[in-house]
Amino acid sequence: MQLSKTEEDLMNYLWKLEKAFMKDLLDAYPEPKPATTTVATLLKRMAGKGYVAYNLFGNSREYYPLVKKKDYFSKHVNSLIKNFFNDSASQFASFFTKETNLTKEELEDLRKLIDNEIKNK
Repeated sequence: MQLSKTEEDLMNYLWKLEKAFMKDLLDAYPEPKPATTTVATLLKRMAGKGYVAYNLFGNSREYYPLVKKKDYFSKHVNSLIKNFFNDSASQFASFFTKETNLTKEELEDLRKLIDNEIKNK
């Protein structure tokens, strides 16, 4: 299951904090902060989807991610490539390099990354 945009935002705070109580998560949000009940609802939905779990400390819950950020976004990118670029990484790379206004230096950095991956294969 995929996360909604608001769940993804909350998940990003949890990934950054690694473990967090409700207060910590609310503190991570910029102003205006969401209501405690809103965050609690999001956490409940995310737990139901298998993205979040918690440890009980008295009446308090310390939440932690069950999915690594890298794994989540890797799945997203692969889905994007499959659904929008005919399962072609080359089409995705072509679109990405032409449509994102990358500088020459950024393109050269990408080339180095690709060259290193080729050497490691």
